[in-house]
Amino acid sequence: MEMSGFTEDQLSVREAITKICSNFPDEYWAERDESGEYPHELHAALAKDGWIGIALPEELGGANLGISEATMMMHTISESGAGIAGAQTMHANVYATQPIAKFATLEQCRRFLPDLISGKTRVCFGVTEPNTGLETLKLRTVAKRDGDFYYISGQKIWITSAQVTSKMVLLARTTPLEDVKKKSDGLSLFFIDLDKSATGLELKKIKKMGGRAVDANEVFFDNYKIPADSLIGTEGEGFKIVLHGMNAERCLLAGEALGLGYAALTRASDYARDRVVFGRAIGQNQGIQHPLAASFMNLEAAKLATYHAARLFDASVKDETITPHSVGVACNSAKYLAAEAAFTACERALLAHGGMGYAQEYHVERYLRECFVPRIAPISREMILNYIGEKVLRLPRSY
Repeated sequence: MEMSGFTEDQLSVREAITKICSNFPDEYWAERDESGEYPHELHAALAKDGWIGIALPEELGGANLGISEATMMMHTISESGAGIAGAQTMHANVYATQPIAKFATLEQCRRFLPDLISGKTRVCFGVTEPNTGLETLKLRTVAKRDGDFYYISGQKIWITSAQVTSKMVLLARTTPLEDVKKKSDGLSLFFIDLDKSATGLELKKIKKMGGRAVDANEVFFDNYKIPADSLIGTEGEGFKIVLHGMNAERCLLAGEALGLGYAALTRASDYARDRVVFGRAIGQNQGIQHPLAASFMNLEAAKLATYHAARLFDASVKDETITPHSVGVACNSAKYLAAEAAFTACERALLAHGGMGYAQEYHVERYLRECFVPRIAPISREMILNYIGEKVLRLPRSY
């Protein structure tokens, strides 16, 4: 990756994270992918040096840096060979805490965030549901208030790390959809304990294609009891609150995709220099060389879009001329471009290895399996194209 143009803070983050990740080589991740064992050691190492709180306020124990630096952190973790699996040990802890830090009361922040930053607790993000998918405004999980408590009933799906976390940022319906004036009303955000021993809570692990070291789950609630002071912000305004974290997540996931693409490209280039067929290195053949060169340029272009989006996100906090629309366009565009560039790089890296690209020992097959995640989650390529078509090109809504 070309390193010119980054800030001193970003370069310092990259150097520090690279040093930590050097203790977790590709072989470590291949073993975890095979066994499904959670990479607790990486999370602990990053928590020890305070990196979980990279984008959280200093007064709460965070580093008070921005999403620009957090994106570089996730990018570097992924590029180390940890890939999406390694990045997901940190992912929700970074972006899901953004709306908490912004909209929770000071007392709530002091109660919730320091333990997350220290690594004592971990958090997962509960939004997606099996019957609504990308239709977030039609979520069916309900939170009914009764005195000093809410009772949660419903189902969430694709909840990463729920098996090892003790906290969840949860989006649930507090007003029936038919009773709200606007579709975006009636949803509320909660920061809850995920107590596996309590009644009304059940987890079911999902077997999946890639990133197998980090669990994905279905979570079932049946009158699961939570304190009323778990509510973040105002009841019924949870969707507006959670959007703050969603744009941050676009940037982080774009960074993770970039890291995976650059890791694959490095392995392919090394192999193409060393592999000799018909008396010459295969990298001398334009059929190998040109696809890899094009992949590099695609990654570099996506890199510029990604860090532009992150800068806009950070600057918008203080600069009112940077509109939510411009931030949304930049963050969605970056996520789309980085995911596509990573997929192409991973595919071409595997093909450059020929038959050995299919072998686990060369790692590129693992990269290819993982690179589908940024193309699908947390929002599909097609929904981003819909968004750009409608919001930027002013074309008729297509869905």
